Amino acid sequence: MVITKDLSRLGRDYIKTGEYIENYFPEKNIRYVAILDGIDTYIDNTNNDITPFKAIMNDYYAKDISKKIRSVYREKQKQGEYLCSIPAYRL
Repeated sequence: MVITKDLSRLGRDYIKTGEYIENYFPEKNIRYVAILDGIDTYIDNTNNDITPFKAIMNDYYAKDISKKIRSVYREKQKQGEYLCSIPAYRL
């Protein structure tokens, strides 16, 4: 049995996540439960039907956040701001 807080904790790459849920887990007789998303592969319910869409949205969200963070860092670099959290040597 595999238990996660929500589907995004299993994986954000929707292809690999789908591969686990649709093929690997049933093949190995593994039950998957995502608590907050209400997904339980042991019980046939409607939340299991929208699981692929949730996986796609998780993948999109991760890529979107990554792009935003990179753009913030590029802008800080252009402005000459310090980017590290703690300087290696304090003066």
